[in-house]
This record gives sequence, C-alpha cells and structure tokens, in this order.
Amino acid sequence: MDQHNLRQSKGARHARKRIGRGVGSGQGTYAGRGVKGQKKRSGGKVRVGFEGGQMPLIRRISHRRGFRNPFRVEFQAVNLRDLALRFPDGATVDAEALAALRLIDDVGQMFKVLATGDLPHALNITAPRLSAAAKQAIMDAGGSYQELSPAVKRVRNRLHLRRAADESAEPPADDDG
Repeated sequence: MDQHNLRQSKGARHARKRIGRGVGSGQGTYAGRGVKGQKKRSGGKVRVGFEGGQMPLIRRISHRRGFRNPFRVEFQAVNLRDLALRFPDGATVDAEALAALRLIDDVGQMFKVLATGDLPHALNITAPRLSAAAKQAIMDAGGSYQELSPAVKRVRNRLHLRRAADESAEPPADDDG
C-alpha cells in the first residue's frame, strides 16, 4: 500500500446538503422548514423553554428547580452513644470495626462521628470526619482521634469574603523605627 493508493472507504464522504436548490434536489420548495408558521420565517425562533403558550415545564414543576451537585459525598452518621455501647474502654474504632458491627454499611463508606450521647470511657477513633463537639468529647473522655480527610473550608469566589480572608492573612506591620 502506497500513499497514492490511499482513499477513504465507500460512504465515508457525503456531499454537502444544498438547501432550496430546486424540487429535484430533495430539499427544494420548503427547504426542510415545513409549511408556514413562525419557525418557517427567517429569524423565526422561539425562546428557550417556550411551549407555544402551554404552561411551560419549568413553571409546572417549579419545586424541582435547582442544582444537584454530582460530586457530593454523603457521609453516614455515627454517634458517640453507639460507640460507647459497643466498644470497651481503650478499643480502636475504625471503618473495619464499625462495618463488622453494622454501624456503617461498608468499609469504603464515608462516615462522620457526631457527638450525640456521651462517651464515658476512652476510645481511639480513626474516622474520615469528626464533628468539633465529638472531638472535644473524645478528648474529655481521655481518648484520641485521627481525622483521615478533614473538611477543607474554601472561600468561595465572593469578593467580600476574599477581601476578608486577605486582610486576616496579612501580618501586622512592625514599626521599629
């Protein structure tokens, strides 16, 4: 096979559709626009969501409006009360231990330890997330915790919040003279 023998396979190339060039072309007379009406005319468009006067979908189901984040991560709640009942003093609490006791659905499930209930004894807790109150309760009971993926508080792209963050980040100026 040489370069001068190369050609596209049959049916790979199509001739451009020439609209409005006579009846015999197959796209003559009405030029694919149908008969009469707003969409037949030049510049004849209807706005997005317009349904010809019928109550539009966006107004029929207005309660469904909004945005659903496809990257949202759902955390399963695990309460300190449940940990206190099921784990002895000094026990190590992690995803495997919680899944074995069916406190979470799966070992790979993201979960957050919440401070509901009280913790009378010390536990060593390893979790993706812990609430601030849960951290305090664990420390008060003499236990320890390790947060695997702590929440990152990001400043959204709002000018007033960015200014406040910039002002708080600047160190105070020293006037030594």
